[in-house]
Amino acid sequence: MNAPSPPHLTLEAARALQGMLRTEIGPGLTERELDAVETRFGFTFSADHRVFLAAGLPRGSSRWPDWRDGDPEDLAGRLAWPVEGVLFDVEHNVFWHPAWPPRPAGTAEALRVARTELESVPQLVPVHGHRYLPGTAGEYGHPVLSVHQTDIILYGNDLTDYIHHEFAGRSSGLLAHATVDFWSYFVEGGPGIDVTAPTPFTPYAMTAQEAVDCIRMLALERLIGRRHRPEQLIEAGLTALVLDIETESLPLLAGLTRSEHEQADALFDQVLDELGLLQDLPADTTDLPWEAARWELVRWWLRLIVNGSLAPGAGGDLITYEGWGALARPRTLRPLVDKTAAYNDWATIRGGDRGALAHSITEEAGRLLAGPWPPLG
Repeated sequence: MNAPSPPHLTLEAARALQGMLRTEIGPGLTERELDAVETRFGFTFSADHRVFLAAGLPRGSSRWPDWRDGDPEDLAGRLAWPVEGVLFDVEHNVFWHPAWPPRPAGTAEALRVARTELESVPQLVPVHGHRYLPGTAGEYGHPVLSVHQTDIILYGNDLTDYIHHEFAGRSSGLLAHATVDFWSYFVEGGPGIDVTAPTPFTPYAMTAQEAVDCIRMLALERLIGRRHRPEQLIEAGLTALVLDIETESLPLLAGLTRSEHEQADALFDQVLDELGLLQDLPADTTDLPWEAARWELVRWWLRLIVNGSLAPGAGGDLITYEGWGALARPRTLRPLVDKTAAYNDWATIRGGDRGALAHSITEEAGRLLAGPWPPLG
């Protein structure tokens, strides 16, 4: 069954959304101003993005693009950022899109071919920081993407859902989906992640207990609605098997071939049952959605950040999206959320010291783990 389409954004609804933002709102852009921006920079706003900017122009923070009085070079840089990020990974991280012609042997020629291919890619338009909406004239309902090189994350089902989740700590409940060719690849099987998918962590288990903990955390992720890739379930099973965990179904899960991936979910359930984990998962008994499960996951993500298995920026994003926002924005998580926001700030991305900010996220993760749990307040 297809997810219901989000309603078209109205000026009234857009002004209500802007009331959630912690920034100054200036007069909205007129139709003439919107057309002039599109002509000057050679792109189109999606329909809901136009309505949002017509209702009011967020300003007062470098994270909001100023389409009226902003520095043209800065605006052009923001528009170029997604493509520049892909090219960076072509040059430095051996990225190559499967729909492109075969990759040339030389880096310079590979970049030339990639640039040519990227000329026909749908434009992404900055909304806030490195959050982007596809720029397709007349269309509503695109998801908001968080873009850093080829690490591209679905950060809201649509513009309304994004504002609710990023700034008010709640979401619509619609299933996230990618809607635009090329960029969909990164959140549907490519090197990026979807915020509803499992944590992009490096396997770390060295003991049987750590292997069981990992299986439990994957179960908790699924419990709160995050999707799994079969490879991750199989890898978790293989790790447990190597560390001498014994259940009847574990060898079957660990031994699945690519052609048998559709069996992974059912075998994972059997492993959970055989380990006694299935009946031990927390219930959804409070006003906050899956509160106990989310706190367990936040603690796990913090541990992964501290032990180097999860990149600080990605971990901070996950905790912001699935923890802080969904748990009614607890005060004790705010320092980590703020450090993550600083790490993702446009000025930092363009030339700041992201390494120092990543270290500060890791330090904050350690501080939280050293205190009482859960860190309510």
